[in-house]
Amino acid sequence: MATRTITTVMKQKIETNRGVAMIPVIVGIIVVIGVAVVLMNRGGNTGAPELGSRGDEVVGETMAQDEMMKDDEAMIEGGDAMMSDESGMMKTSGSYEMYSSDKLARANEGDVVLFFHANWCPTCRSADASIVDQLDTIPSGLTILKVDYDKETALKQKYGVRTQHTFVQVDAEGNEIAKWSGSATLAAVVSKVQ
Repeated sequence: MATRTITTVMKQKIETNRGVAMIPVIVGIIVVIGVAVVLMNRGGNTGAPELGSRGDEVVGETMAQDEMMKDDEAMIEGGDAMMSDESGMMKTSGSYEMYSSDKLARANEGDVVLFFHANWCPTCRSADASIVDQLDTIPSGLTILKVDYDKETALKQKYGVRTQHTFVQVDAEGNEIAKWSGSATLAAVVSKVQ
């Protein structure tokens, strides 16, 4: 009986030692898998959002969009573009520029529309792309001023703007004439101008 008890105790110790010996192996496998996942998320970013990583995605998008916005600013700061009418005569088209309060005075000679734009807003980027692609077709006398939705909080409050992708037509003193949201193309913006 003593031999049997000793044998049973020895088997239990061996099995327990095997279980204890497996713990570092299991921990090592988990660490390797964790490191691989982290490296794949850093290096293999396809642009699709990762669940649970929205903060990193927003920072990355914001940095990329800041670069795109600099390119847009360079394109739209040129002011009025030149184009030919049916007779072949050169005429100036309207403009799409970054907001500045002194540009509101242009409403004395034409129309001014504020475009509350956010870099992170897909519909804003779509409308922005449409306007930039058609700069030469902006009607003469129309100035569209691109307002940074995230930074111009006083303007948002003044005009009651609660969502990005809002357009506000103003007079030379900055008084609201009309307000609307959601115009996805330059043609849609122009159609709303009063």
